[in-house]
Amino acid sequence: MVRLNRIYTRTGDDGTTGLGDGSRRAKHDARVEAFGAVDEANCAIGAARLETRDSADAALAAIEATLARAQNDLFDLGADLCAPPAPGEKDARLRVAPSQVERLEREIDALNAELAPLRSFVLPGGTRAAAALHQARVVCRRAERRMTALAAIEPVGAAALAYVNRLSDYLFVAARVANEGGRADVLWVPGASRSEAK
Repeated sequence: MVRLNRIYTRTGDDGTTGLGDGSRRAKHDARVEAFGAVDEANCAIGAARLETRDSADAALAAIEATLARAQNDLFDLGADLCAPPAPGEKDARLRVAPSQVERLEREIDALNAELAPLRSFVLPGGTRAAAALHQARVVCRRAERRMTALAAIEPVGAAALAYVNRLSDYLFVAARVANEGGRADVLWVPGASRSEAK
């Protein structure tokens, strides 16, 4: 159980932060960047939930339930990333599990089954809920980039990497559902404004 009695400790005033294994790293360290970006994604999903909460629409209510679970999963992911795996030791720390990825995949498949296939790229927009979900999606993609940058230099769990990738996919499909099942999608028209620039 987490217990926070004080919010400030002054231990980070030197530009370092503590990891889950007790070591300290610079606040711009790749591992800190990765779990910081995951925290940003969590905040963006929290903002998106303001647009899906208390909806009478069954599809949006299902999205809301998944987003609530995803926020908790992202704390699991942050805990996973903040504790580097110890080489040669059986790791008992909290790690993202393949079952969390598989659940997202099932939810993506269920949402996508109701949508017409895309014939163009989708621009972020349409309904307020869709725009917020697209915003969360791109913040999630940034977290994925930070995590893959970390994975290039230090160990990162395969399930953790898969989870953040799948979550951004989920957010894309959820945005289409929030756009009246794709009917309100704003589609990219390649080169549409080039003639206006003359």
